[in-house]
Amino acid sequence: METQIKESLMSLLAGIKAADGQVIADSMARLDDSLARGRGTLHPQLVHFLENRSYAKALMFLGGETDIPVGACGGRAGKTQP
Repeated sequence: METQIKESLMSLLAGIKAADGQVIADSMARLDDSLARGRGTLHPQLVHFLENRSYAKALMFLGGETDIPVGACGGRAGKTQP
């Protein structure tokens, strides 16, 4: 399933770059379907990225990158200490 998600993410980002609305819509529908079907078996961080439509981060995660920037939601590294 992760291979299909990665292919859909790459297609989506290519569609965005080409301003191809149909490719964007189709890719997002595939990603939503993959998330719905795989929610219980996918890595929780990947689920988080897909739920929040952080597609570039999801692609980084699937590519094995470990230095994924913290987003607006915070995360452990993004929380300030009191």
